Amino acid sequence: MYDDEPMPDRKPDLVVRGGSRDVAIAGGLVATTAPGGATVLDASGLTVLPGVIDLQVNGVAGIDLTAEPARLWEAGAALASYGVTAWLPTVITSDPDARDLALETYATGPPAGWQGSVPLGLHFEGPFIAPARKGAHPEQWLRLPSPELVEGWSRDAGVLMATVAPELPGAIELVRELVGRGVRVAIGHTDATADDVVAAVDAGATSLTHLGNAMPPMLAREPGPVGVALGGTRPDVTRLVAGVIVDGHHLHPDVVTAMWSALGPSRFLTVSDTTAGLGLPEGRARLGDHEVVVSAGTVRLVDGTLAGSAAGVLDCLRLLHATTGCSLEEAVATVTTTPAGLVGDPTRGRLEPGLRGDLTLVDADLQPVVTVVGGQVVHDLRGCEEVC
Repeated sequence: MYDDEPMPDRKPDLVVRGGSRDVAIAGGLVATTAPGGATVLDASGLTVLPGVIDLQVNGVAGIDLTAEPARLWEAGAALASYGVTAWLPTVITSDPDARDLALETYATGPPAGWQGSVPLGLHFEGPFIAPARKGAHPEQWLRLPSPELVEGWSRDAGVLMATVAPELPGAIELVRELVGRGVRVAIGHTDATADDVVAAVDAGATSLTHLGNAMPPMLAREPGPVGVALGGTRPDVTRLVAGVIVDGHHLHPDVVTAMWSALGPSRFLTVSDTTAGLGLPEGRARLGDHEVVVSAGTVRLVDGTLAGSAAGVLDCLRLLHATTGCSLEEAVATVTTTPAGLVGDPTRGRLEPGLRGDLTLVDADLQPVVTVVGGQVVHDLRGCEEVC
């Protein structure tokens, strides 16, 4: 399994000064005092955030991770320019060979000298999803849950998350099996009833994939996944974390506000669901098996079906802050402490002594300017790579 400790040739001693807070990093970790001889980064005029985490990334800069899983590390390098310090590469429903190659690429680790946003594992979004809620997932690769099809899936092997529709035959047993192997199971692309959702939670599911999208609406007598997430009263259900795509297209602003009011920063997980369209010019493009249209921060099939976004996670955070009126601190929690808690990584999400020296520095408009991973400047929009 890939180990994301700093590479030996990196210079992970850094002092960040002049921004919203000063931060010292020694040996790649946040320190209480500045190490001697450390590189000094001038953060004047910038807000210093804990390293931003995006748990749903399908691609970036023309790289489709389902179609080209061998380009995973190239995608991670590109993501750094969007302020992301850690991410979850997402492979949607596909030929099993794509998942195998993604696991192999992740396990092999980065090429020599690589720098970028660190992949935390893999998210397999499918193939165990509802045909009626498949969205842009290719129908020919959908499968019913089966122990044989998840042979080799485990946290140790690199599968951090799997999205499953719990109403499918054999799904609850599959959820238990995956949870037992350390995989975080999310409920998504589903026609589940409220009872189905509760059964999945009882089996160990801990989150929902893009709440409100690719699932039934909340009804008066059948709350479904949305109602359980927003109004459930059982303690285990009220701990469900909900991934939410706040790109201005997947959800109406009033829906985002209602979700925020019900979930709060500890259960509201801002994700981009971004695709290879992030960074591409607007117009027609080919992503995976589909011809798509990239426009205004979205990616749609030619028939108009949403097929992910072309927005960065900081674009979504900015819109969450503006739409709900929440504080910046609350909005930032949805891309730092909340995702770190969901994946069980106590080393990320906060700037405290002994934790990873991952930082995202943004300007007054919350645009990414500098990205620091393990004390190493991996992106600086101002053009200075080390000393500013």
